Amino acid sequence: MAMRRYPSRRRAGPQAAGGRFSPAADPALKRVFAEIGVPEETPFSPDPFQLEALAAVGKADCLVTAPTGAGKTWIAEQAIRRVLAAGGRAWYACPLKALSNAKFADFGRLFGPEQVGILTGDRKENPDAAVIVGTTEILRNQLYDAMHRGESLGFDFVVLDEAHFLGDRERGVVWEEVMIYLPSRIPLLLLSATIGNAPEIAAWLSSVRGRPCRVVEETRRPVPLFPLFLNPAGLLLPFCRLSRRGTATGGLHEKVLRFVRSKRSPWANRPPSFGRIIEVLRRFDLLPAIFFLKSRAECDQALSACLGNQPEDGGKLARREALVRDFSALSERVGRHRQLYHLRELAVASHHAGQLPIWKLLVERLMTEGLLDAVFATSTVAAGVNFPARTIVLLYSDRFNGSEFLPLDPTEFHQMTGRAGRRGMDRIGFVLTVPNRFMDLLHVAALLNAEPSDVESRIHINFSMVLNLLLSHTPPQVEDLLKRSFAAFRRAKAVRRGGAGRLEAAERLWREFEHHLAFLRDHGYVNPENALTEDGLWASRLRVDRPLLIAEGFRRAAFPQKDPALLAGLIAPFVFEKEIEERLSERQIPRPLASAYRKLALALSPFMGEMLDAGFEARPLSIRPAAALYAWARGESWERTLHISELEEGDLAVLILRTADNLRHVASLAEVFPEAAAAAAEAVAAILRDPVVDAL
Repeated sequence: MAMRRYPSRRRAGPQAAGGRFSPAADPALKRVFAEIGVPEETPFSPDPFQLEALAAVGKADCLVTAPTGAGKTWIAEQAIRRVLAAGGRAWYACPLKALSNAKFADFGRLFGPEQVGILTGDRKENPDAAVIVGTTEILRNQLYDAMHRGESLGFDFVVLDEAHFLGDRERGVVWEEVMIYLPSRIPLLLLSATIGNAPEIAAWLSSVRGRPCRVVEETRRPVPLFPLFLNPAGLLLPFCRLSRRGTATGGLHEKVLRFVRSKRSPWANRPPSFGRIIEVLRRFDLLPAIFFLKSRAECDQALSACLGNQPEDGGKLARREALVRDFSALSERVGRHRQLYHLRELAVASHHAGQLPIWKLLVERLMTEGLLDAVFATSTVAAGVNFPARTIVLLYSDRFNGSEFLPLDPTEFHQMTGRAGRRGMDRIGFVLTVPNRFMDLLHVAALLNAEPSDVESRIHINFSMVLNLLLSHTPPQVEDLLKRSFAAFRRAKAVRRGGAGRLEAAERLWREFEHHLAFLRDHGYVNPENALTEDGLWASRLRVDRPLLIAEGFRRAAFPQKDPALLAGLIAPFVFEKEIEERLSERQIPRPLASAYRKLALALSPFMGEMLDAGFEARPLSIRPAAALYAWARGESWERTLHISELEEGDLAVLILRTADNLRHVASLAEVFPEAAAAAAEAVAAILRDPVVDAL
């Protein structure tokens, strides 16, 4: 370990990044840094909250909220073990495919590979196993199918991991549907680190499911968190005031407060380079670190500031090289990745959605094994990838939500700081705040002690939901379901407290449902008696983002029936959401594709106009993703396909994976469109090839 230097007291004022930089730490940190190290191994003993939750499961539904790394998964594992011992089956639902893959591997080791299956859309293995791991969307779809058949879901226990996704703007509706549709005989376990209104959600679940829901809350972090501040001159300071015992309390430390109030604005100065920040962290044994940055470009550019990084070896270089070889055997793109030098030689990496899935998996594996000094990541790491570090570094106090920059909320902040401190590897974790003009230090100070944000209902009506509910419900029954929504529950509670004046949530949802129903009825998917027609029945199996447009394309014979590459190309625009330039040369749009695209666009144009007139979304169909998928399906190289798409590698991989998922739904229509279904199955096989498929 490098010798730590504790300088004499000095004024913690702003200093230009280009001036003197000297890694140092305030003497007040001496006691804190003495805690750094690996804790002694002790026999595992469940915490009281784990035992409390395990006792509750089976007798009632249970919502567990506990910090990241506290051991929530242990509760699920023990509960599943009990279900298996009784001869039952369990479903473990995750928000992300990467998490599903990780749990599938973990559960295979715990319960035996023959006992565990996985269903994610990309992956279908051992689907009749006693334990199924998969995405929440797949579970929702299985509930649709069970209701259609008039059966109860064939499971005896369901776990919803990352239950705060109930409040996700895009996908929260799926979580809410699962909670509403799940038969009350099946115990439900919900796990989350960031739910501010757990008692409210539990009360709603009890009212909806007719069985009690226990809340088990744990607020103590398994690895304590200590906040630090980096003066631009390289001096580490306590971020907060310290107690007599040296622990952080509320409010900014006097030296940090002096920095904030300085007449010479610190925001005018550039913060130290990433390489210099790593130098400070290394000096005081604060690595590995995760730097949370705003954009993919920032993450990639940060690597060039680390060219002087000299990672400690101790066999780590050899282990990094061995893992690179292993992953290169799975995908040749790994061995030729443009950031391979930084990862292997400098022990730093970039991690964001623009990276290939297999490259992100390699970065995660290296970080989990402690083989990297630093990872520069967007907030995707905080939300869904489980690899912690000793220190997380914040350079911004806001976040881009897709349309504007907004201050970090408590949930986002807790997700980020939840990565600081590795259970079993650290006695203490750190969050380092680096001042710059995008950092509101007072806001960060408030977030340190803020409770997680409340989770709100995100339920909304879409055509896939309407079609699938009509498989098994009459409209009055659907109206009753909507009255059981979390949105309706919250609204009713607000009214009881004296709120008034706005349309009740259940009534709003019902009006949305009727609006969708009328459109389906006008276009022959629903008959005058509000039951699905033959077209409505097969269209309900298109559980994709834009089912009605794809269904209409098949009704109008606008999709190619026998050409897998053309079909892949024409399905791609339905999953593409980005706005890009459409200028393409004739060489980039082969004549067969241009002709097929024109036929599809002309066929759907009147229908899309009717959707828009009725107030529904009908985004234009872009030809660029069609050209990219057509080329890829015909065997073009990855480089050529990237050039056509003008996307980052990760975005192109997502486009291909989502197109494959849509094609699988088309392949399920073999009874109605046998040729197109066969072509769709061939197209899936053609486009799922290196480097798109994850290293599973």
